[in-house]
Formats: sequence, structure tokens, C-alpha cells
Amino acid sequence: MLLLINSISLVQFKNYPQRNFSFSSRIVGISGPNGTGKTNLLDAIYYLCFTKSYFTRSDSFNALTGTNGFRIEGQLEHNGENYKAVCILRETGKKEFMLNGNAYERFSHHIGRFPCVFIAPDDVRMITEGSEERRRFIDAILSQLDPEYLQRLMNYNKLLLQRNSYLKSVSENRLKDTSLLEVYDEQLSNDGSYIFEKRKSFMDECLGLVTGFYGKISGAAENIELKYESQLHKLDFAELLKSTRDRDLYLQRTTAGIHKDDIQILLNNQPFRNIASQGQRKSLLFALKLSEFEMLRSHKGFAPILLLDDVFEKLDESRMHNLLSWVCLDNDGQIFITDTHQQRIKEHLETLGALYQLIEL
Repeated sequence: MLLLINSISLVQFKNYPQRNFSFSSRIVGISGPNGTGKTNLLDAIYYLCFTKSYFTRSDSFNALTGTNGFRIEGQLEHNGENYKAVCILRETGKKEFMLNGNAYERFSHHIGRFPCVFIAPDDVRMITEGSEERRRFIDAILSQLDPEYLQRLMNYNKLLLQRNSYLKSVSENRLKDTSLLEVYDEQLSNDGSYIFEKRKSFMDECLGLVTGFYGKISGAAENIELKYESQLHKLDFAELLKSTRDRDLYLQRTTAGIHKDDIQILLNNQPFRNIASQGQRKSLLFALKLSEFEMLRSHKGFAPILLLDDVFEKLDESRMHNLLSWVCLDNDGQIFITDTHQQRIKEHLETLGALYQLIEL
């Protein structure tokens, strides 16, 4: 059931005018100075799995400077079958995504076919910044596991924009008939309730994984606790929207719902981000990401592709050894690791006795 990317071809993607890469090992190290395209190569792999960039929402930002389009082609292998995935951004701005020559009408139908986990330096925002980053973390996992979750999440976000636009028009046009709100509320309740139940089940499963990985990486016995915060714990969605309707009309936006959900993170019963050291934050980040990895592996029956970008700069020697020991030895999935220092990758992987391929950019 092993999932592998055997090769990738890039044309006008980010800093690559044209470049081909072949991957001959399960563990692939990618080294080179900053600016040579290590992260861009990982992002191209991510495109093959998610039909989009890990870093930017606009595809046009990923075209080589001076061009208006790009092409990514990857040869993948899964369960003994070969696949060709192709992503093309035309100069007209139209994007196409094909698998074995068949174009997707909806890109969302590709999500979850080739699961993938990306760990990048800026991901620490999931711990230090607002709730949107933590919701994105939950959604990234559940969208790969449950196509219906992804579809309902897309529906919910679309309905939320429509409801907010309607609330604004009610105020601006001084409308007295707000019956359309009943329609929006019913639809939001339907999709939102499904999302809430899935997130609640996810958090029940995720908590034990996070605490276990945190202990392995940090090597310390610390009490880490995650709590799912949602207004739907107290009221069902329909009652919640009804209770906040007057406030929504006044503020011209939807103030309650699953778009306000959050994960509360505690360290020894205190807010994590207020007291955690840099090392503890990095350990938690990797614990969260490896929990994502493990949940995907457990539910899919095979390991997702793991992309580790510039992780050597983020962890001390002990934490790094603990992390690499798990991802390289205890895991049978394909791993891509970038670093600015070729020798550092070699030393870490050879210490583990792991077979690997090293690409120098």
C-alpha cells in the first residue's frame, strides 16, 4: 500500500524555468543554499496532492517571474499502480488538473487520493496566532479523510459569505422582511452541525496522539492538554443562530457558528502560548503535525507523503534525533527533508542507519 512519488517535472514553476527530478529512495534529502528552490520543490509535490500551493492562495503567484503560467507533472505509485498527475496553469489564468489524462471537473474530488503532510517553519503560527490557523489544521486532516466533510465545509463558507452579504444589505436598505435569513440559517445549521460532530470526534482521537508525540520529541514529562472550543457545545446550531440574530443584524455579520471554533492548548493547566519556551512550541508543532500524519495513516491504511522543510534549524540535536528516528525508522512512508547544509542531513540520516537519496540544488 506504499505511496511514492517517483519523479516530478517542473516548467515555469516558481524559480524553475524547466527541471526534472527523479526520486529513487523512500527518504529523500534536498540540500542547497537559501533561494535555490528547496521549498519550491516541496510545494510542487504538495500541488500534486492538493491541486494547490501550501503557501499561497493565488496560483498566479507561483508562475516563474515574467511568465503567466506553469506546468507540474508527477509520476506516482500506489498499491502497485502507476499514476500521472498533471497541474497546468494556462496563460489565460485557467487551471487544469488531470490524473492519468482525465481532467477533474472539481479539484476537490482529488483531495485525499494522495494524502500529504507538510511541516514548514511558519507553521508555528498555528500555536502562536489566532483560531483560523488551528481550524485550518483540523480541516486539512478531515478534508483528506472525508469527501463529504470537504464538500460541506465549502458549502458552509459559501453560505456564510452570502448570509453576511444579506445582513449588510438588510441594514443598508433598511429591509423589514428578513425571511431569507431563515433559509440561510437552516442551510448553515445543516452543514455546520455535520462539521461540528466531525471536529468533535477528531479532537477525541487527536488528543492522545498529540500528547504521545510531544513526549517522544521533547523527552520530557509535561502535561499537554487540548480542548475543542465551540459554541455548539451549549446550543444546537439553529438555536445558536436564533439567539444571536439581533446582534448579527446590528453588526452586519454572522457572529456565531463553527467558523468561530478553536483549539485551546494548555501546558500544566496554563495557556500554552503564554508560558511555553521556543523548544516547547517547536515540540508541540511537530507533535500536532505527526498526529495529523498518524491519523491519515490509520484511516487510509497507508502512510501519507511527509514534507519536512528546514526542520534542522528549528529543533535542538536531541529533539531532532527523536523526530527523525520516528519519521525515518518507525514510519514506512516517503519523506522529503530539506536543509541548507548537505553534511548535516547526511550525518543525521547515517547516524540512524537509514537508506536515503540526497539531491543537491
